[in-house]
Amino acid sequence: MEAEAGGTERGRARDPRRALGRLVQAVLCSRGEANAVFDVLAALQSEDQEEIQEAVRACSRLFGALLERGELFVGQLPSEDMVMAGSQGAMRKYKVWMRHRYCSCCNRLGELLVHPTFQVKELALGTLMKFVQLEGAHPLEQPKWEGHYLFPRTLFRVVVGGLLSPTDDQSLLLSQFREYLEFDDVRYHTMQAASDAVAQVTNQQPEPPLTFWNNAFTLLCAVSLPLQEQDLSTFYVKHVELLDKWKVTHLREHRKVFQTMWLSFLKHKLPLSLYKKVLLVMHDSILPHLAQPTLMIDFLTSACDVGGAISLLALNGLFILIHKHNLEHPDFYRKLYGLLDPSIFHVKYRARFFHLADLFLSSSHLPAYLVAAFAKRLSRLALTAPPEALLMVLPFICNLLRRHPACRVLVHRPQGPELDSDPYDPEEEDPAQSRALESCLWELQTLQRHYHPEVSKAASVINQALSVPEVSIAPLLELTAYEVFEQDLKKKGPEPVPLEFIPAQGLLGRRDDLCAQFFTLS
Repeated sequence: MEAEAGGTERGRARDPRRALGRLVQAVLCSRGEANAVFDVLAALQSEDQEEIQEAVRACSRLFGALLERGELFVGQLPSEDMVMAGSQGAMRKYKVWMRHRYCSCCNRLGELLVHPTFQVKELALGTLMKFVQLEGAHPLEQPKWEGHYLFPRTLFRVVVGGLLSPTDDQSLLLSQFREYLEFDDVRYHTMQAASDAVAQVTNQQPEPPLTFWNNAFTLLCAVSLPLQEQDLSTFYVKHVELLDKWKVTHLREHRKVFQTMWLSFLKHKLPLSLYKKVLLVMHDSILPHLAQPTLMIDFLTSACDVGGAISLLALNGLFILIHKHNLEHPDFYRKLYGLLDPSIFHVKYRARFFHLADLFLSSSHLPAYLVAAFAKRLSRLALTAPPEALLMVLPFICNLLRRHPACRVLVHRPQGPELDSDPYDPEEEDPAQSRALESCLWELQTLQRHYHPEVSKAASVINQALSVPEVSIAPLLELTAYEVFEQDLKKKGPEPVPLEFIPAQGLLGRRDDLCAQFFTLS
């Protein structure tokens, strides 16, 4: 009985496949069986996961064969009722009717991109991309002129629209879609379709949900352009010949579309969490590929005014525009100076902050008063910093003095001001007006008496002439209190020190002690 029950279950599982297979075969063999398409499309509406998957596979075989055989209407698709009521030939009516069924199938596959089951979504995506390739090789629209570039844009917008769902997290499906972005034509049209999809959703919903923004950001980040001009010839849709007049074959056109895509995304009010994600990839994944990188100045400037980690990350992008694209931003170092406060040693982005600050202050052409202001502000903050931060910030300050010899007066001023007359103004927001160059780094001398020996040793470096090569702070950026504690535990203790000339012998001391004369151990 168990064997019979198992065989019955397997037979039921195979029934949808066999039934749909027979329907597909009937439609392909005889146009008189065309109405069987309705049964195949009806299976796409099923609530059973297995049946939906079989229906998607059946549609893939059916409409893939019809596209290759040229049995779908080509051109501007007329109304089905108008064609059926007209006097056109039977073949034309059949092609128009079947083209409408094909459109219904593609629309349903687009809906399945947000199906609760990932296997269904993955299969629907693969089928739609198969149709994109076949429809590109066998266009369903007439070329407007000789050599006109054709791509199934309408069908492809259905794909991108499903990937940018406002309700479903599509991160897994987008990771599957990445393999198609290796093709130059798919990447080009993805950028165009993404711009249109973002505009459409934001017009329908003034404040789209966070899920939509995350999906859009994931897709945009998946688009990567080559850095150097080269022939773009890796196409998903095969062409007999790639013409030079096609925009899709030129990297400069890809950069223009890439720029439009990101600007259309960044012009909207993004969630705070996305601001950080965008700024993290701005300097290496966005700016190098823009046709006009300076167009990002408004976004980066507004991000600078947010404060905290967002301001720091925005300064990274601004620094690239200043350094590589000759952008003038007089308040750049003033904003960086304003980020230096006691919390900077305790935030989770401390390592990134000092890595970028080291980069920003690496130029030897910076004025001495500016570098002195940073060195003085950091020295003042160091008085209340934890040991793990001090082991990194003290070499940082010494590196500033090495790069800018004019600032060494801060540690070689024999007649320096007294503590109560330090001319440095810690409340001044403008480093140029802080009078740091008139002061001295007495804070470093104070730290030479720090309770932690490694901190005291690091602060004592200024007592000797500073070496020419800088000390790399890279290994110290991620240093934690736990690592400092572990290093202290691994250190060997001092050598044993004799406390008296005659060592003790035995528990009761030396042989001639009174204790040894009157007491014994038994």
